[in-house]
Amino acid sequence: MVTKFQALEAITGTGALLIVRLDSAEEALAVSEAAIEGGIRALEVTLSVPGAVDVIAQLSRSYGGDGVLVGAGTVLDDHAAHACITAGAGLLVSPNLNPAMIETANRYQAVTVSGAFTASEIVDTMQAGADIVKLFPAEFVGPAYVRTVAAPLPHAPLMPAGGVTPGNAQEWFDAGVVAVGVGSFVTKAARRDGDYRKVTEAARTMLRAIEDARS
Repeated sequence: MVTKFQALEAITGTGALLIVRLDSAEEALAVSEAAIEGGIRALEVTLSVPGAVDVIAQLSRSYGGDGVLVGAGTVLDDHAAHACITAGAGLLVSPNLNPAMIETANRYQAVTVSGAFTASEIVDTMQAGADIVKLFPAEFVGPAYVRTVAAPLPHAPLMPAGGVTPGNAQEWFDAGVVAVGVGSFVTKAARRDGDYRKVTEAARTMLRAIEDARS
């Protein structure tokens, strides 16, 4: 059985959480598998993906015992939380704070990454019991905002989501984040020609940039 501490290590150990938000279950599954091949150890399939729960279940069966944390994204309430956990999700991610979602996740020892933006929202999210605070949307503020927030809240486990690339990973980690949410740089690497080997290589490139940033 994978403990919550081991599950968290899948995010903090690599410094990356892959956000899989795509147009079909087939694409989401193929991208997830290719990214795992490239070294990704934590990912969320957002519930906006058609058939997302089935994708989560399939990935959990295939990779859950191999140190990969398979999660659900855009989990907005406790009903969705329970359905995703039942399907095998060990991680629940939301763009906003819903205490009932976090309560359900904690009851079953699932990792939570809950969205916040302002200092008040960040504190409320930590107080509700979230494991990591998802800074969302992050692309509009950048690493400077993290530094500003971290001055009074150095204990906040922040993870930006939106606009993170190998080119700016160093700036985010220098600002003090615990991990980064990775999206289109990896998930859409095969969009032009359907060659999912490009997803695998993009994942490797992103993880190398994160490793360099944290070394």
